[in-house]
Amino acid sequence: MSFAITAFLTLFVVIDPVGLMPIFITLAGKHPAEEQNRIARQAVLIAAAILLVFALLGEWLLRYLEISIEAFQITGGILLLKIAVDMVFGPVEQETVEEEKEALTIEDVSVFPLAIPLLAGPGTFASILILTAKAHDPLSLAIVLAIAAVVLLIAYVLFRLSKQLADFLGHTGILVVTRLLGILLAALAVQYIIDGTIVVLRNALGLLQA
Repeated sequence: MSFAITAFLTLFVVIDPVGLMPIFITLAGKHPAEEQNRIARQAVLIAAAILLVFALLGEWLLRYLEISIEAFQITGGILLLKIAVDMVFGPVEQETVEEEKEALTIEDVSVFPLAIPLLAGPGTFASILILTAKAHDPLSLAIVLAIAAVVLLIAYVLFRLSKQLADFLGHTGILVVTRLLGILLAALAVQYIIDGTIVVLRNALGLLQA
């Protein structure tokens, strides 16, 4: 249960479905409701497929490149900490504006930027790899995949309800939620860095004693 809660909080905060609502409105708001539903559905399905492949093959890729999971865990923690700082202090909005301008030049925004990199981006990849590395049995791996699917389903529902929810929360409400999630993500990122560092130091101490 503790692992499942940690996995859910990590993926929910990293993907940040609430924070993606105004972006979705900007990118797809000019389309009819039926087209908005198609864009939301396609973006979530593409992101799910990418994350599934990454969850199943990511650990093999690390072994092939001879990268330890501890090194990736520390690197992933630093990356997530950067994302968290952006969420708390606001530069995310500047990046979002740039992504929106670029997205307006293409017809279908479901692939870019919705599926990649907003739903399935570097932070999500790092989180998936760290969580699957901690899944020491098929049940834990299934839990990670199921939770990823649940978070993406939440994102889909929020996309469908984005206009109503944005009107209810208002711009200030969305900013407050995003910053609260950023603080939580920062704490999780620091914990990842601590866990990876402890293992590295323990292994180094073992080599010195040997």
